[in-house]
Amino acid sequence: MIRKTVASVTEALDGVEDNMTLMLGGFGLCGIPENAIAELVKRTIKGLTCISNNAGVDDFGLGLLLQKKQINKMISSYVGENDEFERQMLSGELDVELIPQGTLAERCKAAQGGFPAFYTPAGYGTEVAEGKETREFNGKMYVLEEAFKADFAFVKAWKGDEAGNLIFKGTARNFNPCMCGAAKITVAEVEELVPAGTLDPDQIHIPGIFVQRIFQGAHFEKRIEQRTVRKRK
Repeated sequence: MIRKTVASVTEALDGVEDNMTLMLGGFGLCGIPENAIAELVKRTIKGLTCISNNAGVDDFGLGLLLQKKQINKMISSYVGENDEFERQMLSGELDVELIPQGTLAERCKAAQGGFPAFYTPAGYGTEVAEGKETREFNGKMYVLEEAFKADFAFVKAWKGDEAGNLIFKGTARNFNPCMCGAAKITVAEVEELVPAGTLDPDQIHIPGIFVQRIFQGAHFEKRIEQRTVRKRK
């Protein structure tokens, strides 16, 4: 049986170097690979290009890398609740490529499936399409978008086994599945790691063939980016 487990997050990040392009799953603070991010901060790796839906908040997740000026470029869908992200973008300290959320997901999926590019109507006639090839299909205009090219993909799953099979939970699924296998090396951190053969095959979201390394991380806190509650009557 193939075993893809590594002993720790330190071993999981073996080979990550300055100036690499990294994919990081998550949506806000939901389903982010916080152990991998914390290790990147600890190693002071710099010059990174990070592909992620957003950068979370100032004091958690990718916001920690931004505070340390370890990211040179963010490829994201929106700035979110991160004031430092906004400040660095507006000041010109950070190179930012904002793209439609669906396009971001599909560029991950294209890399995952081995497709070099695809056509999408999203962004046609806007700044998103500037400098890109456009083409008409059945009377509608489309923009050619290229698949991402990343060195590492870091994803977070609820449960995984030693062979790298993954199960995601609820909305923490978000961008994680489409980033698996979309980089040269995919590293999965899970809340629960079980022996191979334990998971129900019908419940597996991502098969182990898309994962090169897996480890059980320490997940102590469920951060909420914005808490909205109903007022007491």
